Amino acid sequence: VNMSLLWSWCKGEGVYPSHAIVVSDVPDDTEVEEIENALQSIKVLGRVRVRGHLCDPHTQRLVVLCECKEVVSKEALPSEVYSTAGGSPWILSGPDDEVTTVVFETRGTNPTLPMPSPSHTRSHTQPEPSSPDVPTSVPVDAFFKVVENLTEKTTRPYDGHTFRRLRVFSGVLPTPAGEESLDTWLDQARLMIDESELPRREKRKRIIECLRGPALDIAQAVRSNDPDATPDDYLTALEKAFGSTESGEDFYIAFRSMQQHSGERLSDFLRRLESSLTKVVQKGGLDTSQRDRARVEQLLRGAVESEMELVQLRLRERKHHPPTFLTLLHEIREEEDRQLSSDYRRPVLSCVDGQWFHSDHHF
Repeated sequence: VNMSLLWSWCKGEGVYPSHAIVVSDVPDDTEVEEIENALQSIKVLGRVRVRGHLCDPHTQRLVVLCECKEVVSKEALPSEVYSTAGGSPWILSGPDDEVTTVVFETRGTNPTLPMPSPSHTRSHTQPEPSSPDVPTSVPVDAFFKVVENLTEKTTRPYDGHTFRRLRVFSGVLPTPAGEESLDTWLDQARLMIDESELPRREKRKRIIECLRGPALDIAQAVRSNDPDATPDDYLTALEKAFGSTESGEDFYIAFRSMQQHSGERLSDFLRRLESSLTKVVQKGGLDTSQRDRARVEQLLRGAVESEMELVQLRLRERKHHPPTFLTLLHEIREEEDRQLSSDYRRPVLSCVDGQWFHSDHHF
């Protein structure tokens, strides 16, 4: 017999395990009615009622035991469900052989033992198996051991990289106070996806939980179309919905026309070039392998205010073996500091009583 939750919880609530599901990662301020409405959108469950809940001390979120009118099919049960109020998905667990094994091994009993009797207050009836060996109590430590086993599936400690939560993004223009623009938000989201050690499900959850309004509508459409969509799929959909409609070729042409502003430092111009070049590569306007060379070529073409620095850096001679962005930025900043220091220490001619002298004073 497969159970969806630990034996003692079902026994205490008078729920048949074959009719039970566990909902994890539910915010602790969620109303019972909201949980039931979300689950009843899954037609195979029939009417659903909340029968009990626990608070996970690690996440401060609820683990909820629910009773379904229909027998729960592990194969037909989706892995997640969304609240009607939006936000991040809740995790669903149905009949689970692994959890069943842990429960019975902890209790030292046989999985073929009958299940607990249903409460007389439940709306559906089912014959109660009979056995003289039905245990009358289950150790408390067994109860919490299985809860821990269950919550480990959705909550794990992550070593090192604890990325801060993403800022809110709604897709509304002009960008509301407290929100990020699309480009800034996408950069932060991509950094989290590429560098974080979080599992894919947690990355997807972090993306969805910070979306509001039109952006959340797009995410829900992605989820409806493909429940297993990756975090990158969500970002791609959001960029298509709210980003620029310009092609990679358009971005490349704009990049090739960039020039240094009057009074702009060479290092600042390089940073501006890099931001534009990143969009070119993301849009497919340039292969990643050509990125370093394109950067140097445009720096040489557009840096009309910094020819002396370009000569000192010998970039024309290095076009065929160009430095990376960070290496080039470091070299340019060193050259800027060197020239600033040289200008500061240059001797000054001073006129005193009609006589010219080299002054030790600096600019």
